[in-house]
Amino acid sequence: MSESMIEPWRARRRGGIPVTRRTAVYVYQAPLRVWHWINALSITVLAITGWLIANPPPTLAGEASDHFQMGYIRFFHFAAAYVFAVGFLFRLYWAFVGNSYARQLFTLPFWRRAFWSELWHEIRWYAFLEPEPRKYYGHNPLAHLFMVVIITVGGLVMIFTGFALYSEQSGLGGWQDQLFGWVLPLVGQSQDVRMWHHWGMWVIVVFVMLHVYSAVREDVMSRQSLISTMISGWRMFKDDRP
Repeated sequence: MSESMIEPWRARRRGGIPVTRRTAVYVYQAPLRVWHWINALSITVLAITGWLIANPPPTLAGEASDHFQMGYIRFFHFAAAYVFAVGFLFRLYWAFVGNSYARQLFTLPFWRRAFWSELWHEIRWYAFLEPEPRKYYGHNPLAHLFMVVIITVGGLVMIFTGFALYSEQSGLGGWQDQLFGWVLPLVGQSQDVRMWHHWGMWVIVVFVMLHVYSAVREDVMSRQSLISTMISGWRMFKDDRP
């Protein structure tokens, strides 16, 4: 049995009564769990404020300086962006010092034939075409793929495009301009970068909805913990079927 996967099992019977078997594996260390929830909060703030920046609320009566409505919206957006970026750097650091599960976000074993066969099984499982789930200590292959593509690659795209747009306001010569200003001419112009940044937000929003759905679904259907695992760090496996 590999470290990353637990094959489907069936509980034994004792006197005609199914015997419930439980297994617990410590998967997510405390710093990773703290990062996960802070990251979730920052993404929530970024999505809400980003939508309001793209679709400003109705104008308030009186002088804009009396309300500073968009100023507060932009402030929270920028503050959450810094939290997201710093958290990403910390997450990269923890991939080196944490356990093997901490490295899944930045590694994808695409060269393994077993990975693709297991990925296909997960696609069929989520499509209700497989009768039995496969149980994994870390992410299953489908979740693993989406985490790398959306959170790692997509997160980098959002950081680079976001700070590139921010560099227009921080001014030429600032660290934002020096590190990310090159993104603007590379993509085309400021409006093009803004469009990709905006669409990136919707990709992440859709991913979050699918992520929450799949976590709840797996908790119920595959008899393994997902939501509580990101609170306690322990993945619990249970099977009381005959």
